[in-house]
Amino acid sequence: MAKIIIAGGGMSGMSLAWYIKKARPDYEVTVLEASDYAGGKACTHREDGFLCEKGVNGVLDNKPSTLGLAGELGLSPLKSNDAARKRFVVKDSRLVPLPESPGSFLTSPLLSLPARLRVILEMVVPEGNPDIDESLADFARRRLGKEAFEYLIDPMSSGIYAGDPERLSLKSCFPRIYELEHGYGSLIRAMIRLKREAAKKGKSGPGAGPGGVLTSFRNGMSEMADRLSESLGSSLRTRSAVRNAIRTDKGWEVELEDGKTMRGSHLVLSCPAYVARDIMKQSAPELSEAASRIPYPSISVVCLGFRKDAIKNSLNGFGFLAPHCENRKILGALWDSSVFDNRAPGGYHLVRCLVGGARQGEIALLPDEKLVDVAIGECRQLMGLEKTPEFTKVFRWQHAIPQYNVGHARIIESIEQELSTLPGLYVRCNWIGGVSLNDCVANSMKTASEICGGTGN
Repeated sequence: MAKIIIAGGGMSGMSLAWYIKKARPDYEVTVLEASDYAGGKACTHREDGFLCEKGVNGVLDNKPSTLGLAGELGLSPLKSNDAARKRFVVKDSRLVPLPESPGSFLTSPLLSLPARLRVILEMVVPEGNPDIDESLADFARRRLGKEAFEYLIDPMSSGIYAGDPERLSLKSCFPRIYELEHGYGSLIRAMIRLKREAAKKGKSGPGAGPGGVLTSFRNGMSEMADRLSESLGSSLRTRSAVRNAIRTDKGWEVELEDGKTMRGSHLVLSCPAYVARDIMKQSAPELSEAASRIPYPSISVVCLGFRKDAIKNSLNGFGFLAPHCENRKILGALWDSSVFDNRAPGGYHLVRCLVGGARQGEIALLPDEKLVDVAIGECRQLMGLEKTPEFTKVFRWQHAIPQYNVGHARIIESIEQELSTLPGLYVRCNWIGGVSLNDCVANSMKTASEICGGTGN
């Protein structure tokens, strides 16, 4: 009988365990989580009537993985309000709506007229070299122009990765955009062609944004993490950090921080790259070295709760992102009480400000009081906050989101090469295959299939 040890009890590790147990109830599965709770960054804090997400605040419903799993767990999804479709970008210290259609783009004040014309000229820009691992910044300036990069692409990279677009790899971060350029020669031409093809099938076709409706659960993202944790039962062990892993003639032996050991036929690294680095130093030094080259910036989430009459802005929208060229002290803010119901008590707003990231990580490490002051100051300038919030809460992630920087694909290739020489060892975490929760769950389903299909009894 196969014995699978999963090092890491985030959403990747727990969903992987769930899929394995579903496919092969006869397999013994153990999930070892270092902290005192499972779920990783799908974690919700409730206090004084406010529901604060410490990390991820939902998933898009345009991909079936996460919500499909939620349905199998018996959970009822909560779709975001219509306001969530309205997004803003900071320009000249004002909040400017992000264009939602080609027509609104042509008249939007977000870009100057020359910059809008430059975007249209993307149709005749020569195709880039497909063999070059181009940075997101270089790609955007080349195809769309400097201003479009600064006010469209730069904030997008902050919103998804909290990263530095000068270092992020287009091919690794946004493989679909890379494919569209090299498949159609132009992003605009690709959009036109795909819309025509979709129209023939009676569908709407792709838009400029990621598509889909943001979806969560009434009690926040912890609802899914808690249900997974309950379903795994004794298979999930918290406060069980893995310190080392050794290859044996029958599989893998892991040593825990408390000195205890466990043996299994399979070992899955569902932990962050910097943890995998330490676990595999002895038995897979090349994998360890490769994992050490994946950086994680620091991010702090500052939650502010205040009465609706304390602010001039109606907060009718999803929130805003701040381009780096605007020199703000926050990456942006999410208007959670406008996006989902029951996130704040009646008559109150809940806003979450994101601080830090790859270019301002030092700000995320400020003391709580200073972080709150930073967030309040930005909200006063950008949103018209007039009174001091009645509720504040700070959550810190010293290692937040893995960065798929230029060269990331080579790192993953070296990891996969070493994995091919180590039977029974797998990696399933968000530093490989996509950082979104949808990607993590879809990849866990795939890994479970590989394990269950290749083990036998």
